[in-house]
Order: sequence, then C-alpha cells, then structure tokens
Amino acid sequence: MSSKPDSSSQIELTSLIRWRGRIYAIIGLSILLIVVAALATTAGSVKIPFLTTCQVMFSKLFFLHPNPVLPSGIETIILEIRLPRVILAGLVGAALATAGATYQGLFRNPLADPYLIGVAQGASLGAVVGFLLPATWHGMGVGVVPLLAFIGALASTAIVYGLARVSKTLPVTTLILAGVALGALLGSVVSYLIISSGEKMHGIIFWLMGSFSLSQWSDVRLVLPYVAVGTGVILLYARPLNIMQLDEEQAQQLGINVERLKLVLLAMATLITAAAVSFVGTIGFVGIIIPHTVRLIWGADHRFLLPLSVLTGAIFLILADLVARTAQAPTEIPIGVITALCGAPFFLYLLRRRRKVIF
Repeated sequence: MSSKPDSSSQIELTSLIRWRGRIYAIIGLSILLIVVAALATTAGSVKIPFLTTCQVMFSKLFFLHPNPVLPSGIETIILEIRLPRVILAGLVGAALATAGATYQGLFRNPLADPYLIGVAQGASLGAVVGFLLPATWHGMGVGVVPLLAFIGALASTAIVYGLARVSKTLPVTTLILAGVALGALLGSVVSYLIISSGEKMHGIIFWLMGSFSLSQWSDVRLVLPYVAVGTGVILLYARPLNIMQLDEEQAQQLGINVERLKLVLLAMATLITAAAVSFVGTIGFVGIIIPHTVRLIWGADHRFLLPLSVLTGAIFLILADLVARTAQAPTEIPIGVITALCGAPFFLYLLRRRRKVIF
C-alpha cells in the first residue's frame, strides 16, 4: 500500500528534474549562442578584440555613440561584413535543424532530413539554371540564382506532394518514395547541366557545396521572416507531433487531424528549408546530426527537442562557417565540407557512448 505513493513520487521527481534540466539547457544554449556569435564576429583576416566587437554591437543596438578612438574601418568590418554572415549562418543552421527534427518526427524515421522529399534537388536545379542564364538581374534585392533556387525547391515539393496524395490522405511511404524518385530525376538533370556549363562549372559546384561568402543584410532580411514564421508554427505543433510518434490511427483516435498536421508541418519545414538553401546552397548533414544529437542528450519530447534543435543548429553552423573561412585563410572552404568533417566524427562518438538511441 505504501509503496505506490513512493513510486509515484519518485516518477514525479524524475520528471521534474528532466524538465528543469531541459529548461536550463535552453537558457544555457541561448547564452552560448550569443557568445559564439560575438566570437565569430571577431575572427577573420583582421583581428578585432572581443570587447571591441561587443562595444560596437551594443552601440548600435542601444543607439549609443561609438567610441571615437576606434578606426572607422573596424565598425564597417563588424557591422557590414561579418555580422550579417554570422546571423545568416545562425538562421540557416536553425532552419535546417528544425526541418530535420520535424521530418524525423513526422515520418517516424531517424534517417529523414530536410532534403528527403526533393527540396535540395529542386533548389539545385533552379540555381544551376540561374547560373546558366545569359544575363543576371536583381529584383527587390534578390538575385536570379536564389530566386530560382527558392522557386525550384517549392515546386519540387509541390510535385512530390501531388504525386503522393491519394484522395484526401497522404501516405508517408508513398511521399518518401515519390521524393526519392523525383530527386533522382532532378539530380540527373543537374549533373548534365553542370558538365555542360563550361567555365561556369566552378561557381556552380561551389554554390552546391554551400557558402556564406556573399552574405549581406538584404539576405538576412529576406530569410528571417520565412524562418521565424515557419519555425514558430512548427513549435506550436510540438505536442501533436509527440502524439504522432504512436501511429497515425492512434493519433486520430486521440483527436489529432493527422492529414492536416502532415500538410502544415510539411509546408512549414519545406518553406524554411527552401528559404535557407536559396541563398547559401545545399548544406548537408545539419538536418540529420543536430536533431539526433539533441535527442541523444535531452530526449525525444518535441516540446524541448524542437527549440533545442533551433539553438544547437544555429551554434553548430556558425562555428562551422568560422572554421570554413579561417582554416585556410584567405582561401575559403565550402561549408558543406566542414559540416561533414566536423559533424560525422562527433555523431559517431555520441552513438558509441549512447548505443540505445531514444526515439
């Protein structure tokens, strides 16, 4: 008789400890993100002290007068060259990690990533077409390459969705198979266009491997609304996504509109992925490793998995971009190479230590 209350109290205490640990993790990662962003802004060919960087950033943030002792070029380097690049890297990392966590939860497949249903291949085809056009142009601050990449990413996902939809239902297996098939088709077209591109081949390949070298404030202003809105909507569906881990039939019995949930989450995850890759290329590995790492450390509850993935993805890609632009300076390494080289060994180490993956 007395053991039942003790057992119940022990479960409640364990649950409370886990909640507190995850909340502390969110707070700690938020602080770490700010510190990493500031440190990444100081690093580069021109060494700028950390306190100087913070001084310049705070002077603009709180509309204070900058220190007249600082050389005029320092403020330009920080605010116009490095800071937009760091912020864009954080946005892209957050978007890819969030989309990866969403796809993995929605499909109940730990191998799912943001590019599973053809987003990367569609964006790549659009970007390659943009590179091969005889003339370049800009409209509303958007170049032809990112615009066509964005359109290609959304169009490919729309085609996959149309092919996979059966009446009013969307079978997950059919969706994945349609995405794989269309991705293979678009990938072959991209390969043919690359080998036929002549002197433009180097630029195309560098874009496909990912780079933040041309980041500007205009890119940040265009990407931010898509990532913020899409991520915000996904976070609102964290609890239904937890219920979806049972199976679709049980989720339906518990009051979840499964087909509507699939449509909303697919649309939002695709939107933030398309916005992210349109300006910086198809950066791989982030959407797989970050959700897995967060799940291994803090568990699979999407109420915490999603926000922790946002913060961890942003930190990871900011650091990866820092390595990409400083490891062989003045030569820049494609960011996709860094994410694979840094991410894969760390992920294998985690799997070795925690052989039983919580999913």
